[in-house]
Amino acid sequence: MALHLHNSLSGKKELFTPIDSKRVTMYLCGPTVYNYAHIGNARPAVVFDVLNRLLRLHFPKVVFARNITDIDDKINTFAQENNCSIKDVSTQYAQAYNEDLKSLGVLMPDIEPYATDHVPEMITMITDLINKGHAYAADGHVLFDVTTYERYGELSKRSLDDMLAGARVEVASYKRNPGDFILWKPSDATLPGWESPWGRGRPGWHIECSAMAAKHLAQTIDIHCGGKDLLFPHHENEIAQSCCANNTRNFANYWVHNGFITMSDQKMSKSLGNIQLIREVVNDIGGEIARWILLSAHYRQSVDWTPESVKQAQKTIDRIYNTLRDVKELAINPSIAVDEEVLAALNDDINTPKAFARVNQLAKMLANAHSDEEKSKLKSTLLNSCQLLGVLQTDPEIWFSQKQAGGNDIKVQVEQLIVERDQARADKNWERSDQIRDELDALGVVLEDSPEGTRWTMK
Repeated sequence: MALHLHNSLSGKKELFTPIDSKRVTMYLCGPTVYNYAHIGNARPAVVFDVLNRLLRLHFPKVVFARNITDIDDKINTFAQENNCSIKDVSTQYAQAYNEDLKSLGVLMPDIEPYATDHVPEMITMITDLINKGHAYAADGHVLFDVTTYERYGELSKRSLDDMLAGARVEVASYKRNPGDFILWKPSDATLPGWESPWGRGRPGWHIECSAMAAKHLAQTIDIHCGGKDLLFPHHENEIAQSCCANNTRNFANYWVHNGFITMSDQKMSKSLGNIQLIREVVNDIGGEIARWILLSAHYRQSVDWTPESVKQAQKTIDRIYNTLRDVKELAINPSIAVDEEVLAALNDDINTPKAFARVNQLAKMLANAHSDEEKSKLKSTLLNSCQLLGVLQTDPEIWFSQKQAGGNDIKVQVEQLIVERDQARADKNWERSDQIRDELDALGVVLEDSPEGTRWTMK
């Protein structure tokens, strides 16, 4: 089955046909780096990491860009409050962001452009827009005139009249229309700025992505990804300025948007105090469990993060790693293809829940297999398929040892209780054996008796 993606531009699922099958281009809006990223920021990175892996299975070359926004008023404010440069701020938090994503198994993009390195390209694009009558300078600002682009609103399915009538936009005397958006704005002596034909200033947010995508990918790219919160106005504005500057019909042929994360059915917000940083989540439950939860719902739907979803993911991953530990001596054959059902699920608009269902089925088949030949083939199929999902790639022994290393004191306590239980069983003191199992259960320890001895993990 060929790859199909839901295209926000058309509002329907479409067969993916690249502009050039020998060079597929994809762009993902990256973070604004002024603080540590929260788990909601991780969802697009994880979801589109799966798409990145899938594209590389289908095509010989994929060029994936994920930008760093390091020009932003929030960064300026943070730098002023902490008496440092915006470079200091962005360097620290961009590095932290990549460390966080690495802990979630996210591959680095082929290109990671920084906005501050592309101001000349932004100035050139803004100049072109002015010369073509799509933008105008006023009071040190440059604005895009939304009335000059007849397809404005096509992505977000809004008419220009409706948007202007109900626009929640900044009212400013220098705007021709309420919906016009800023391409360039002035900077005073306290703010970072660059020299331009319109005076010292800095670019607006929307122009950054357009300039970086055009430089590193193409004037028209294959896929543009991001959270659905960016659909309007950010992505709508990207389309308008890119198509007008580059004289193209499309900025991206496929627009793919992911849904949000809710925390126990509540929207994440500072006011509710339920925002969790990626590094806090990883420290608490581990990166692979977090990734599993982020992929547990279809990417276009919301993921509800609950104690129950965490517990279920932990239980599922432990069970599969336990099965893999039982066949650890069997080699993996890298030439064995990805399972057809896993691939079909991912080709069907990145249907990760369906792919996970098949992974669980393969793991059960592996657990019930009899011959080494059958086990080896199933193990290879399972692990080769899971590479596309970015899960189950850790050595099982390392996985369980990491879980057991939660604290040395409890580890000593657990292992001493297991020795006592083994002795009680040898003495056929079943009452004492059961008591010890209950004590271990109260500590959150799961026991598994095997021919090699008693194994244990934390719940």
